[in-house]
Amino acid sequence: MATEQAQETGLAGRYANAIFELAQEEKSVEAVERDFIALRSLIDQNPDLARLVKAPVFSREEQGRAMKVVLEKMGAAKLTTQFILTVASKRRLFVLTDIIRSFDRLVAKLRGEVQAQVTSARALSDAETIELKAILKSKLGRDARLETKVDPTLLGGLVVKVGSRMIDSSLRTKLSGIRAAMRGN
Repeated sequence: MATEQAQETGLAGRYANAIFELAQEEKSVEAVERDFIALRSLIDQNPDLARLVKAPVFSREEQGRAMKVVLEKMGAAKLTTQFILTVASKRRLFVLTDIIRSFDRLVAKLRGEVQAQVTSARALSDAETIELKAILKSKLGRDARLETKVDPTLLGGLVVKVGSRMIDSSLRTKLSGIRAAMRGN
């Protein structure tokens, strides 16, 4: 089943492949995916949790205990909990966000989706996200799985990266182009 899927490489990729194959065997890909989305959001929003995950100053026991509490509070699936606690016991929690990113790519490939990184000057509304997905589907012929980031320095517009293609319609880039044209560059 998973042997036909493209494999992720590197340390995070090996862990992502392992959890992905286990999730497929247990038919819990969606549950693990939901847990990973929630966990990534918690890490992004909570500097203390991000520090716990990334800083080597915490012992494996401290990381394991803290992650167990976090996973229990979020109601994580048994497979997700076992996996995260195993990663913590191996002192590899610092690659958790990369593992989640690799897992997302594997799920996207399984569903025939394409991964797109979208950077915007402000958070996109639900309606804007739906519209962007529709536009990308019409251009690419496949559903797009969006990974969004906010970068206020863009001033406005979007930067969309799909594979090696990048579409930069940010106001910052347009202003830079105008500035260069006015200088005669």
